[in-house]
Amino acid sequence: MAATVGPESIWLWIGTIGMTLGTLYFVGRGRGVRDRKMQEFYIITIFITTIAAAMYFAMATGFGVTEVMVGDEALTIYWARYADWLFTTPLLLLDLSLLAGANRNTIATLIGLDVFMIGTGAIAALSSTPGTRIAWWAISTGALLALLYVLVGTLSKNARNRAPEVASLFGRLRNLVIALWFLYPVVWILGTEGTFGILPLYWETAAFMVLDLSAKVGFGVILLQSRSVLERVATPTAAPT
Repeated sequence: MAATVGPESIWLWIGTIGMTLGTLYFVGRGRGVRDRKMQEFYIITIFITTIAAAMYFAMATGFGVTEVMVGDEALTIYWARYADWLFTTPLLLLDLSLLAGANRNTIATLIGLDVFMIGTGAIAALSSTPGTRIAWWAISTGALLALLYVLVGTLSKNARNRAPEVASLFGRLRNLVIALWFLYPVVWILGTEGTFGILPLYWETAAFMVLDLSAKVGFGVILLQSRSVLERVATPTAAPT
């Protein structure tokens, strides 16, 4: 459903450009990589920013936005943001899981919690009463806390069994994800979607854009900056002897 996009569109266009540039940079970084296990990281990371660029373009052009009546107030809801997160956040977790050497059960647990978190967050955004919106936000935030518990516990334990350089890179990326992902529900509840409106739509959109660029392009830059570390993941010598 198309809707009119206001002055906050400037942030959506910046997000579109930023994600596109990130994609091109990652494609360039991946040129010449022949090892299949190393290629996985490049492919996943490229898809993350490609999907995000498309969704930001949708929002900037008025396609990925709708209005929801909450009481007598019409809230502008960028539903394409949730479509973005539904695909890109599991891919981010997959990157982390491959880096840590996680098993399928751990990966499935993380992705399951993540999809539940995004799905319930979308329900919150599309609900028509303030109380229901906050209740679904609380459920979604609970799923986030459970996800971070697995990330800090099981996944970090897996990473400690990797080579020191790999474990160090995982730690940096894990801490980035924890710090940024904690901020998403805070921006949501303080912004227009949480109905408190402490952050007006203009600044709410800017905040989400900065978080998205940091969590996707920033994450990818750190992950792919050293081929030597990814080579340690791809080869049997990645685990300490």
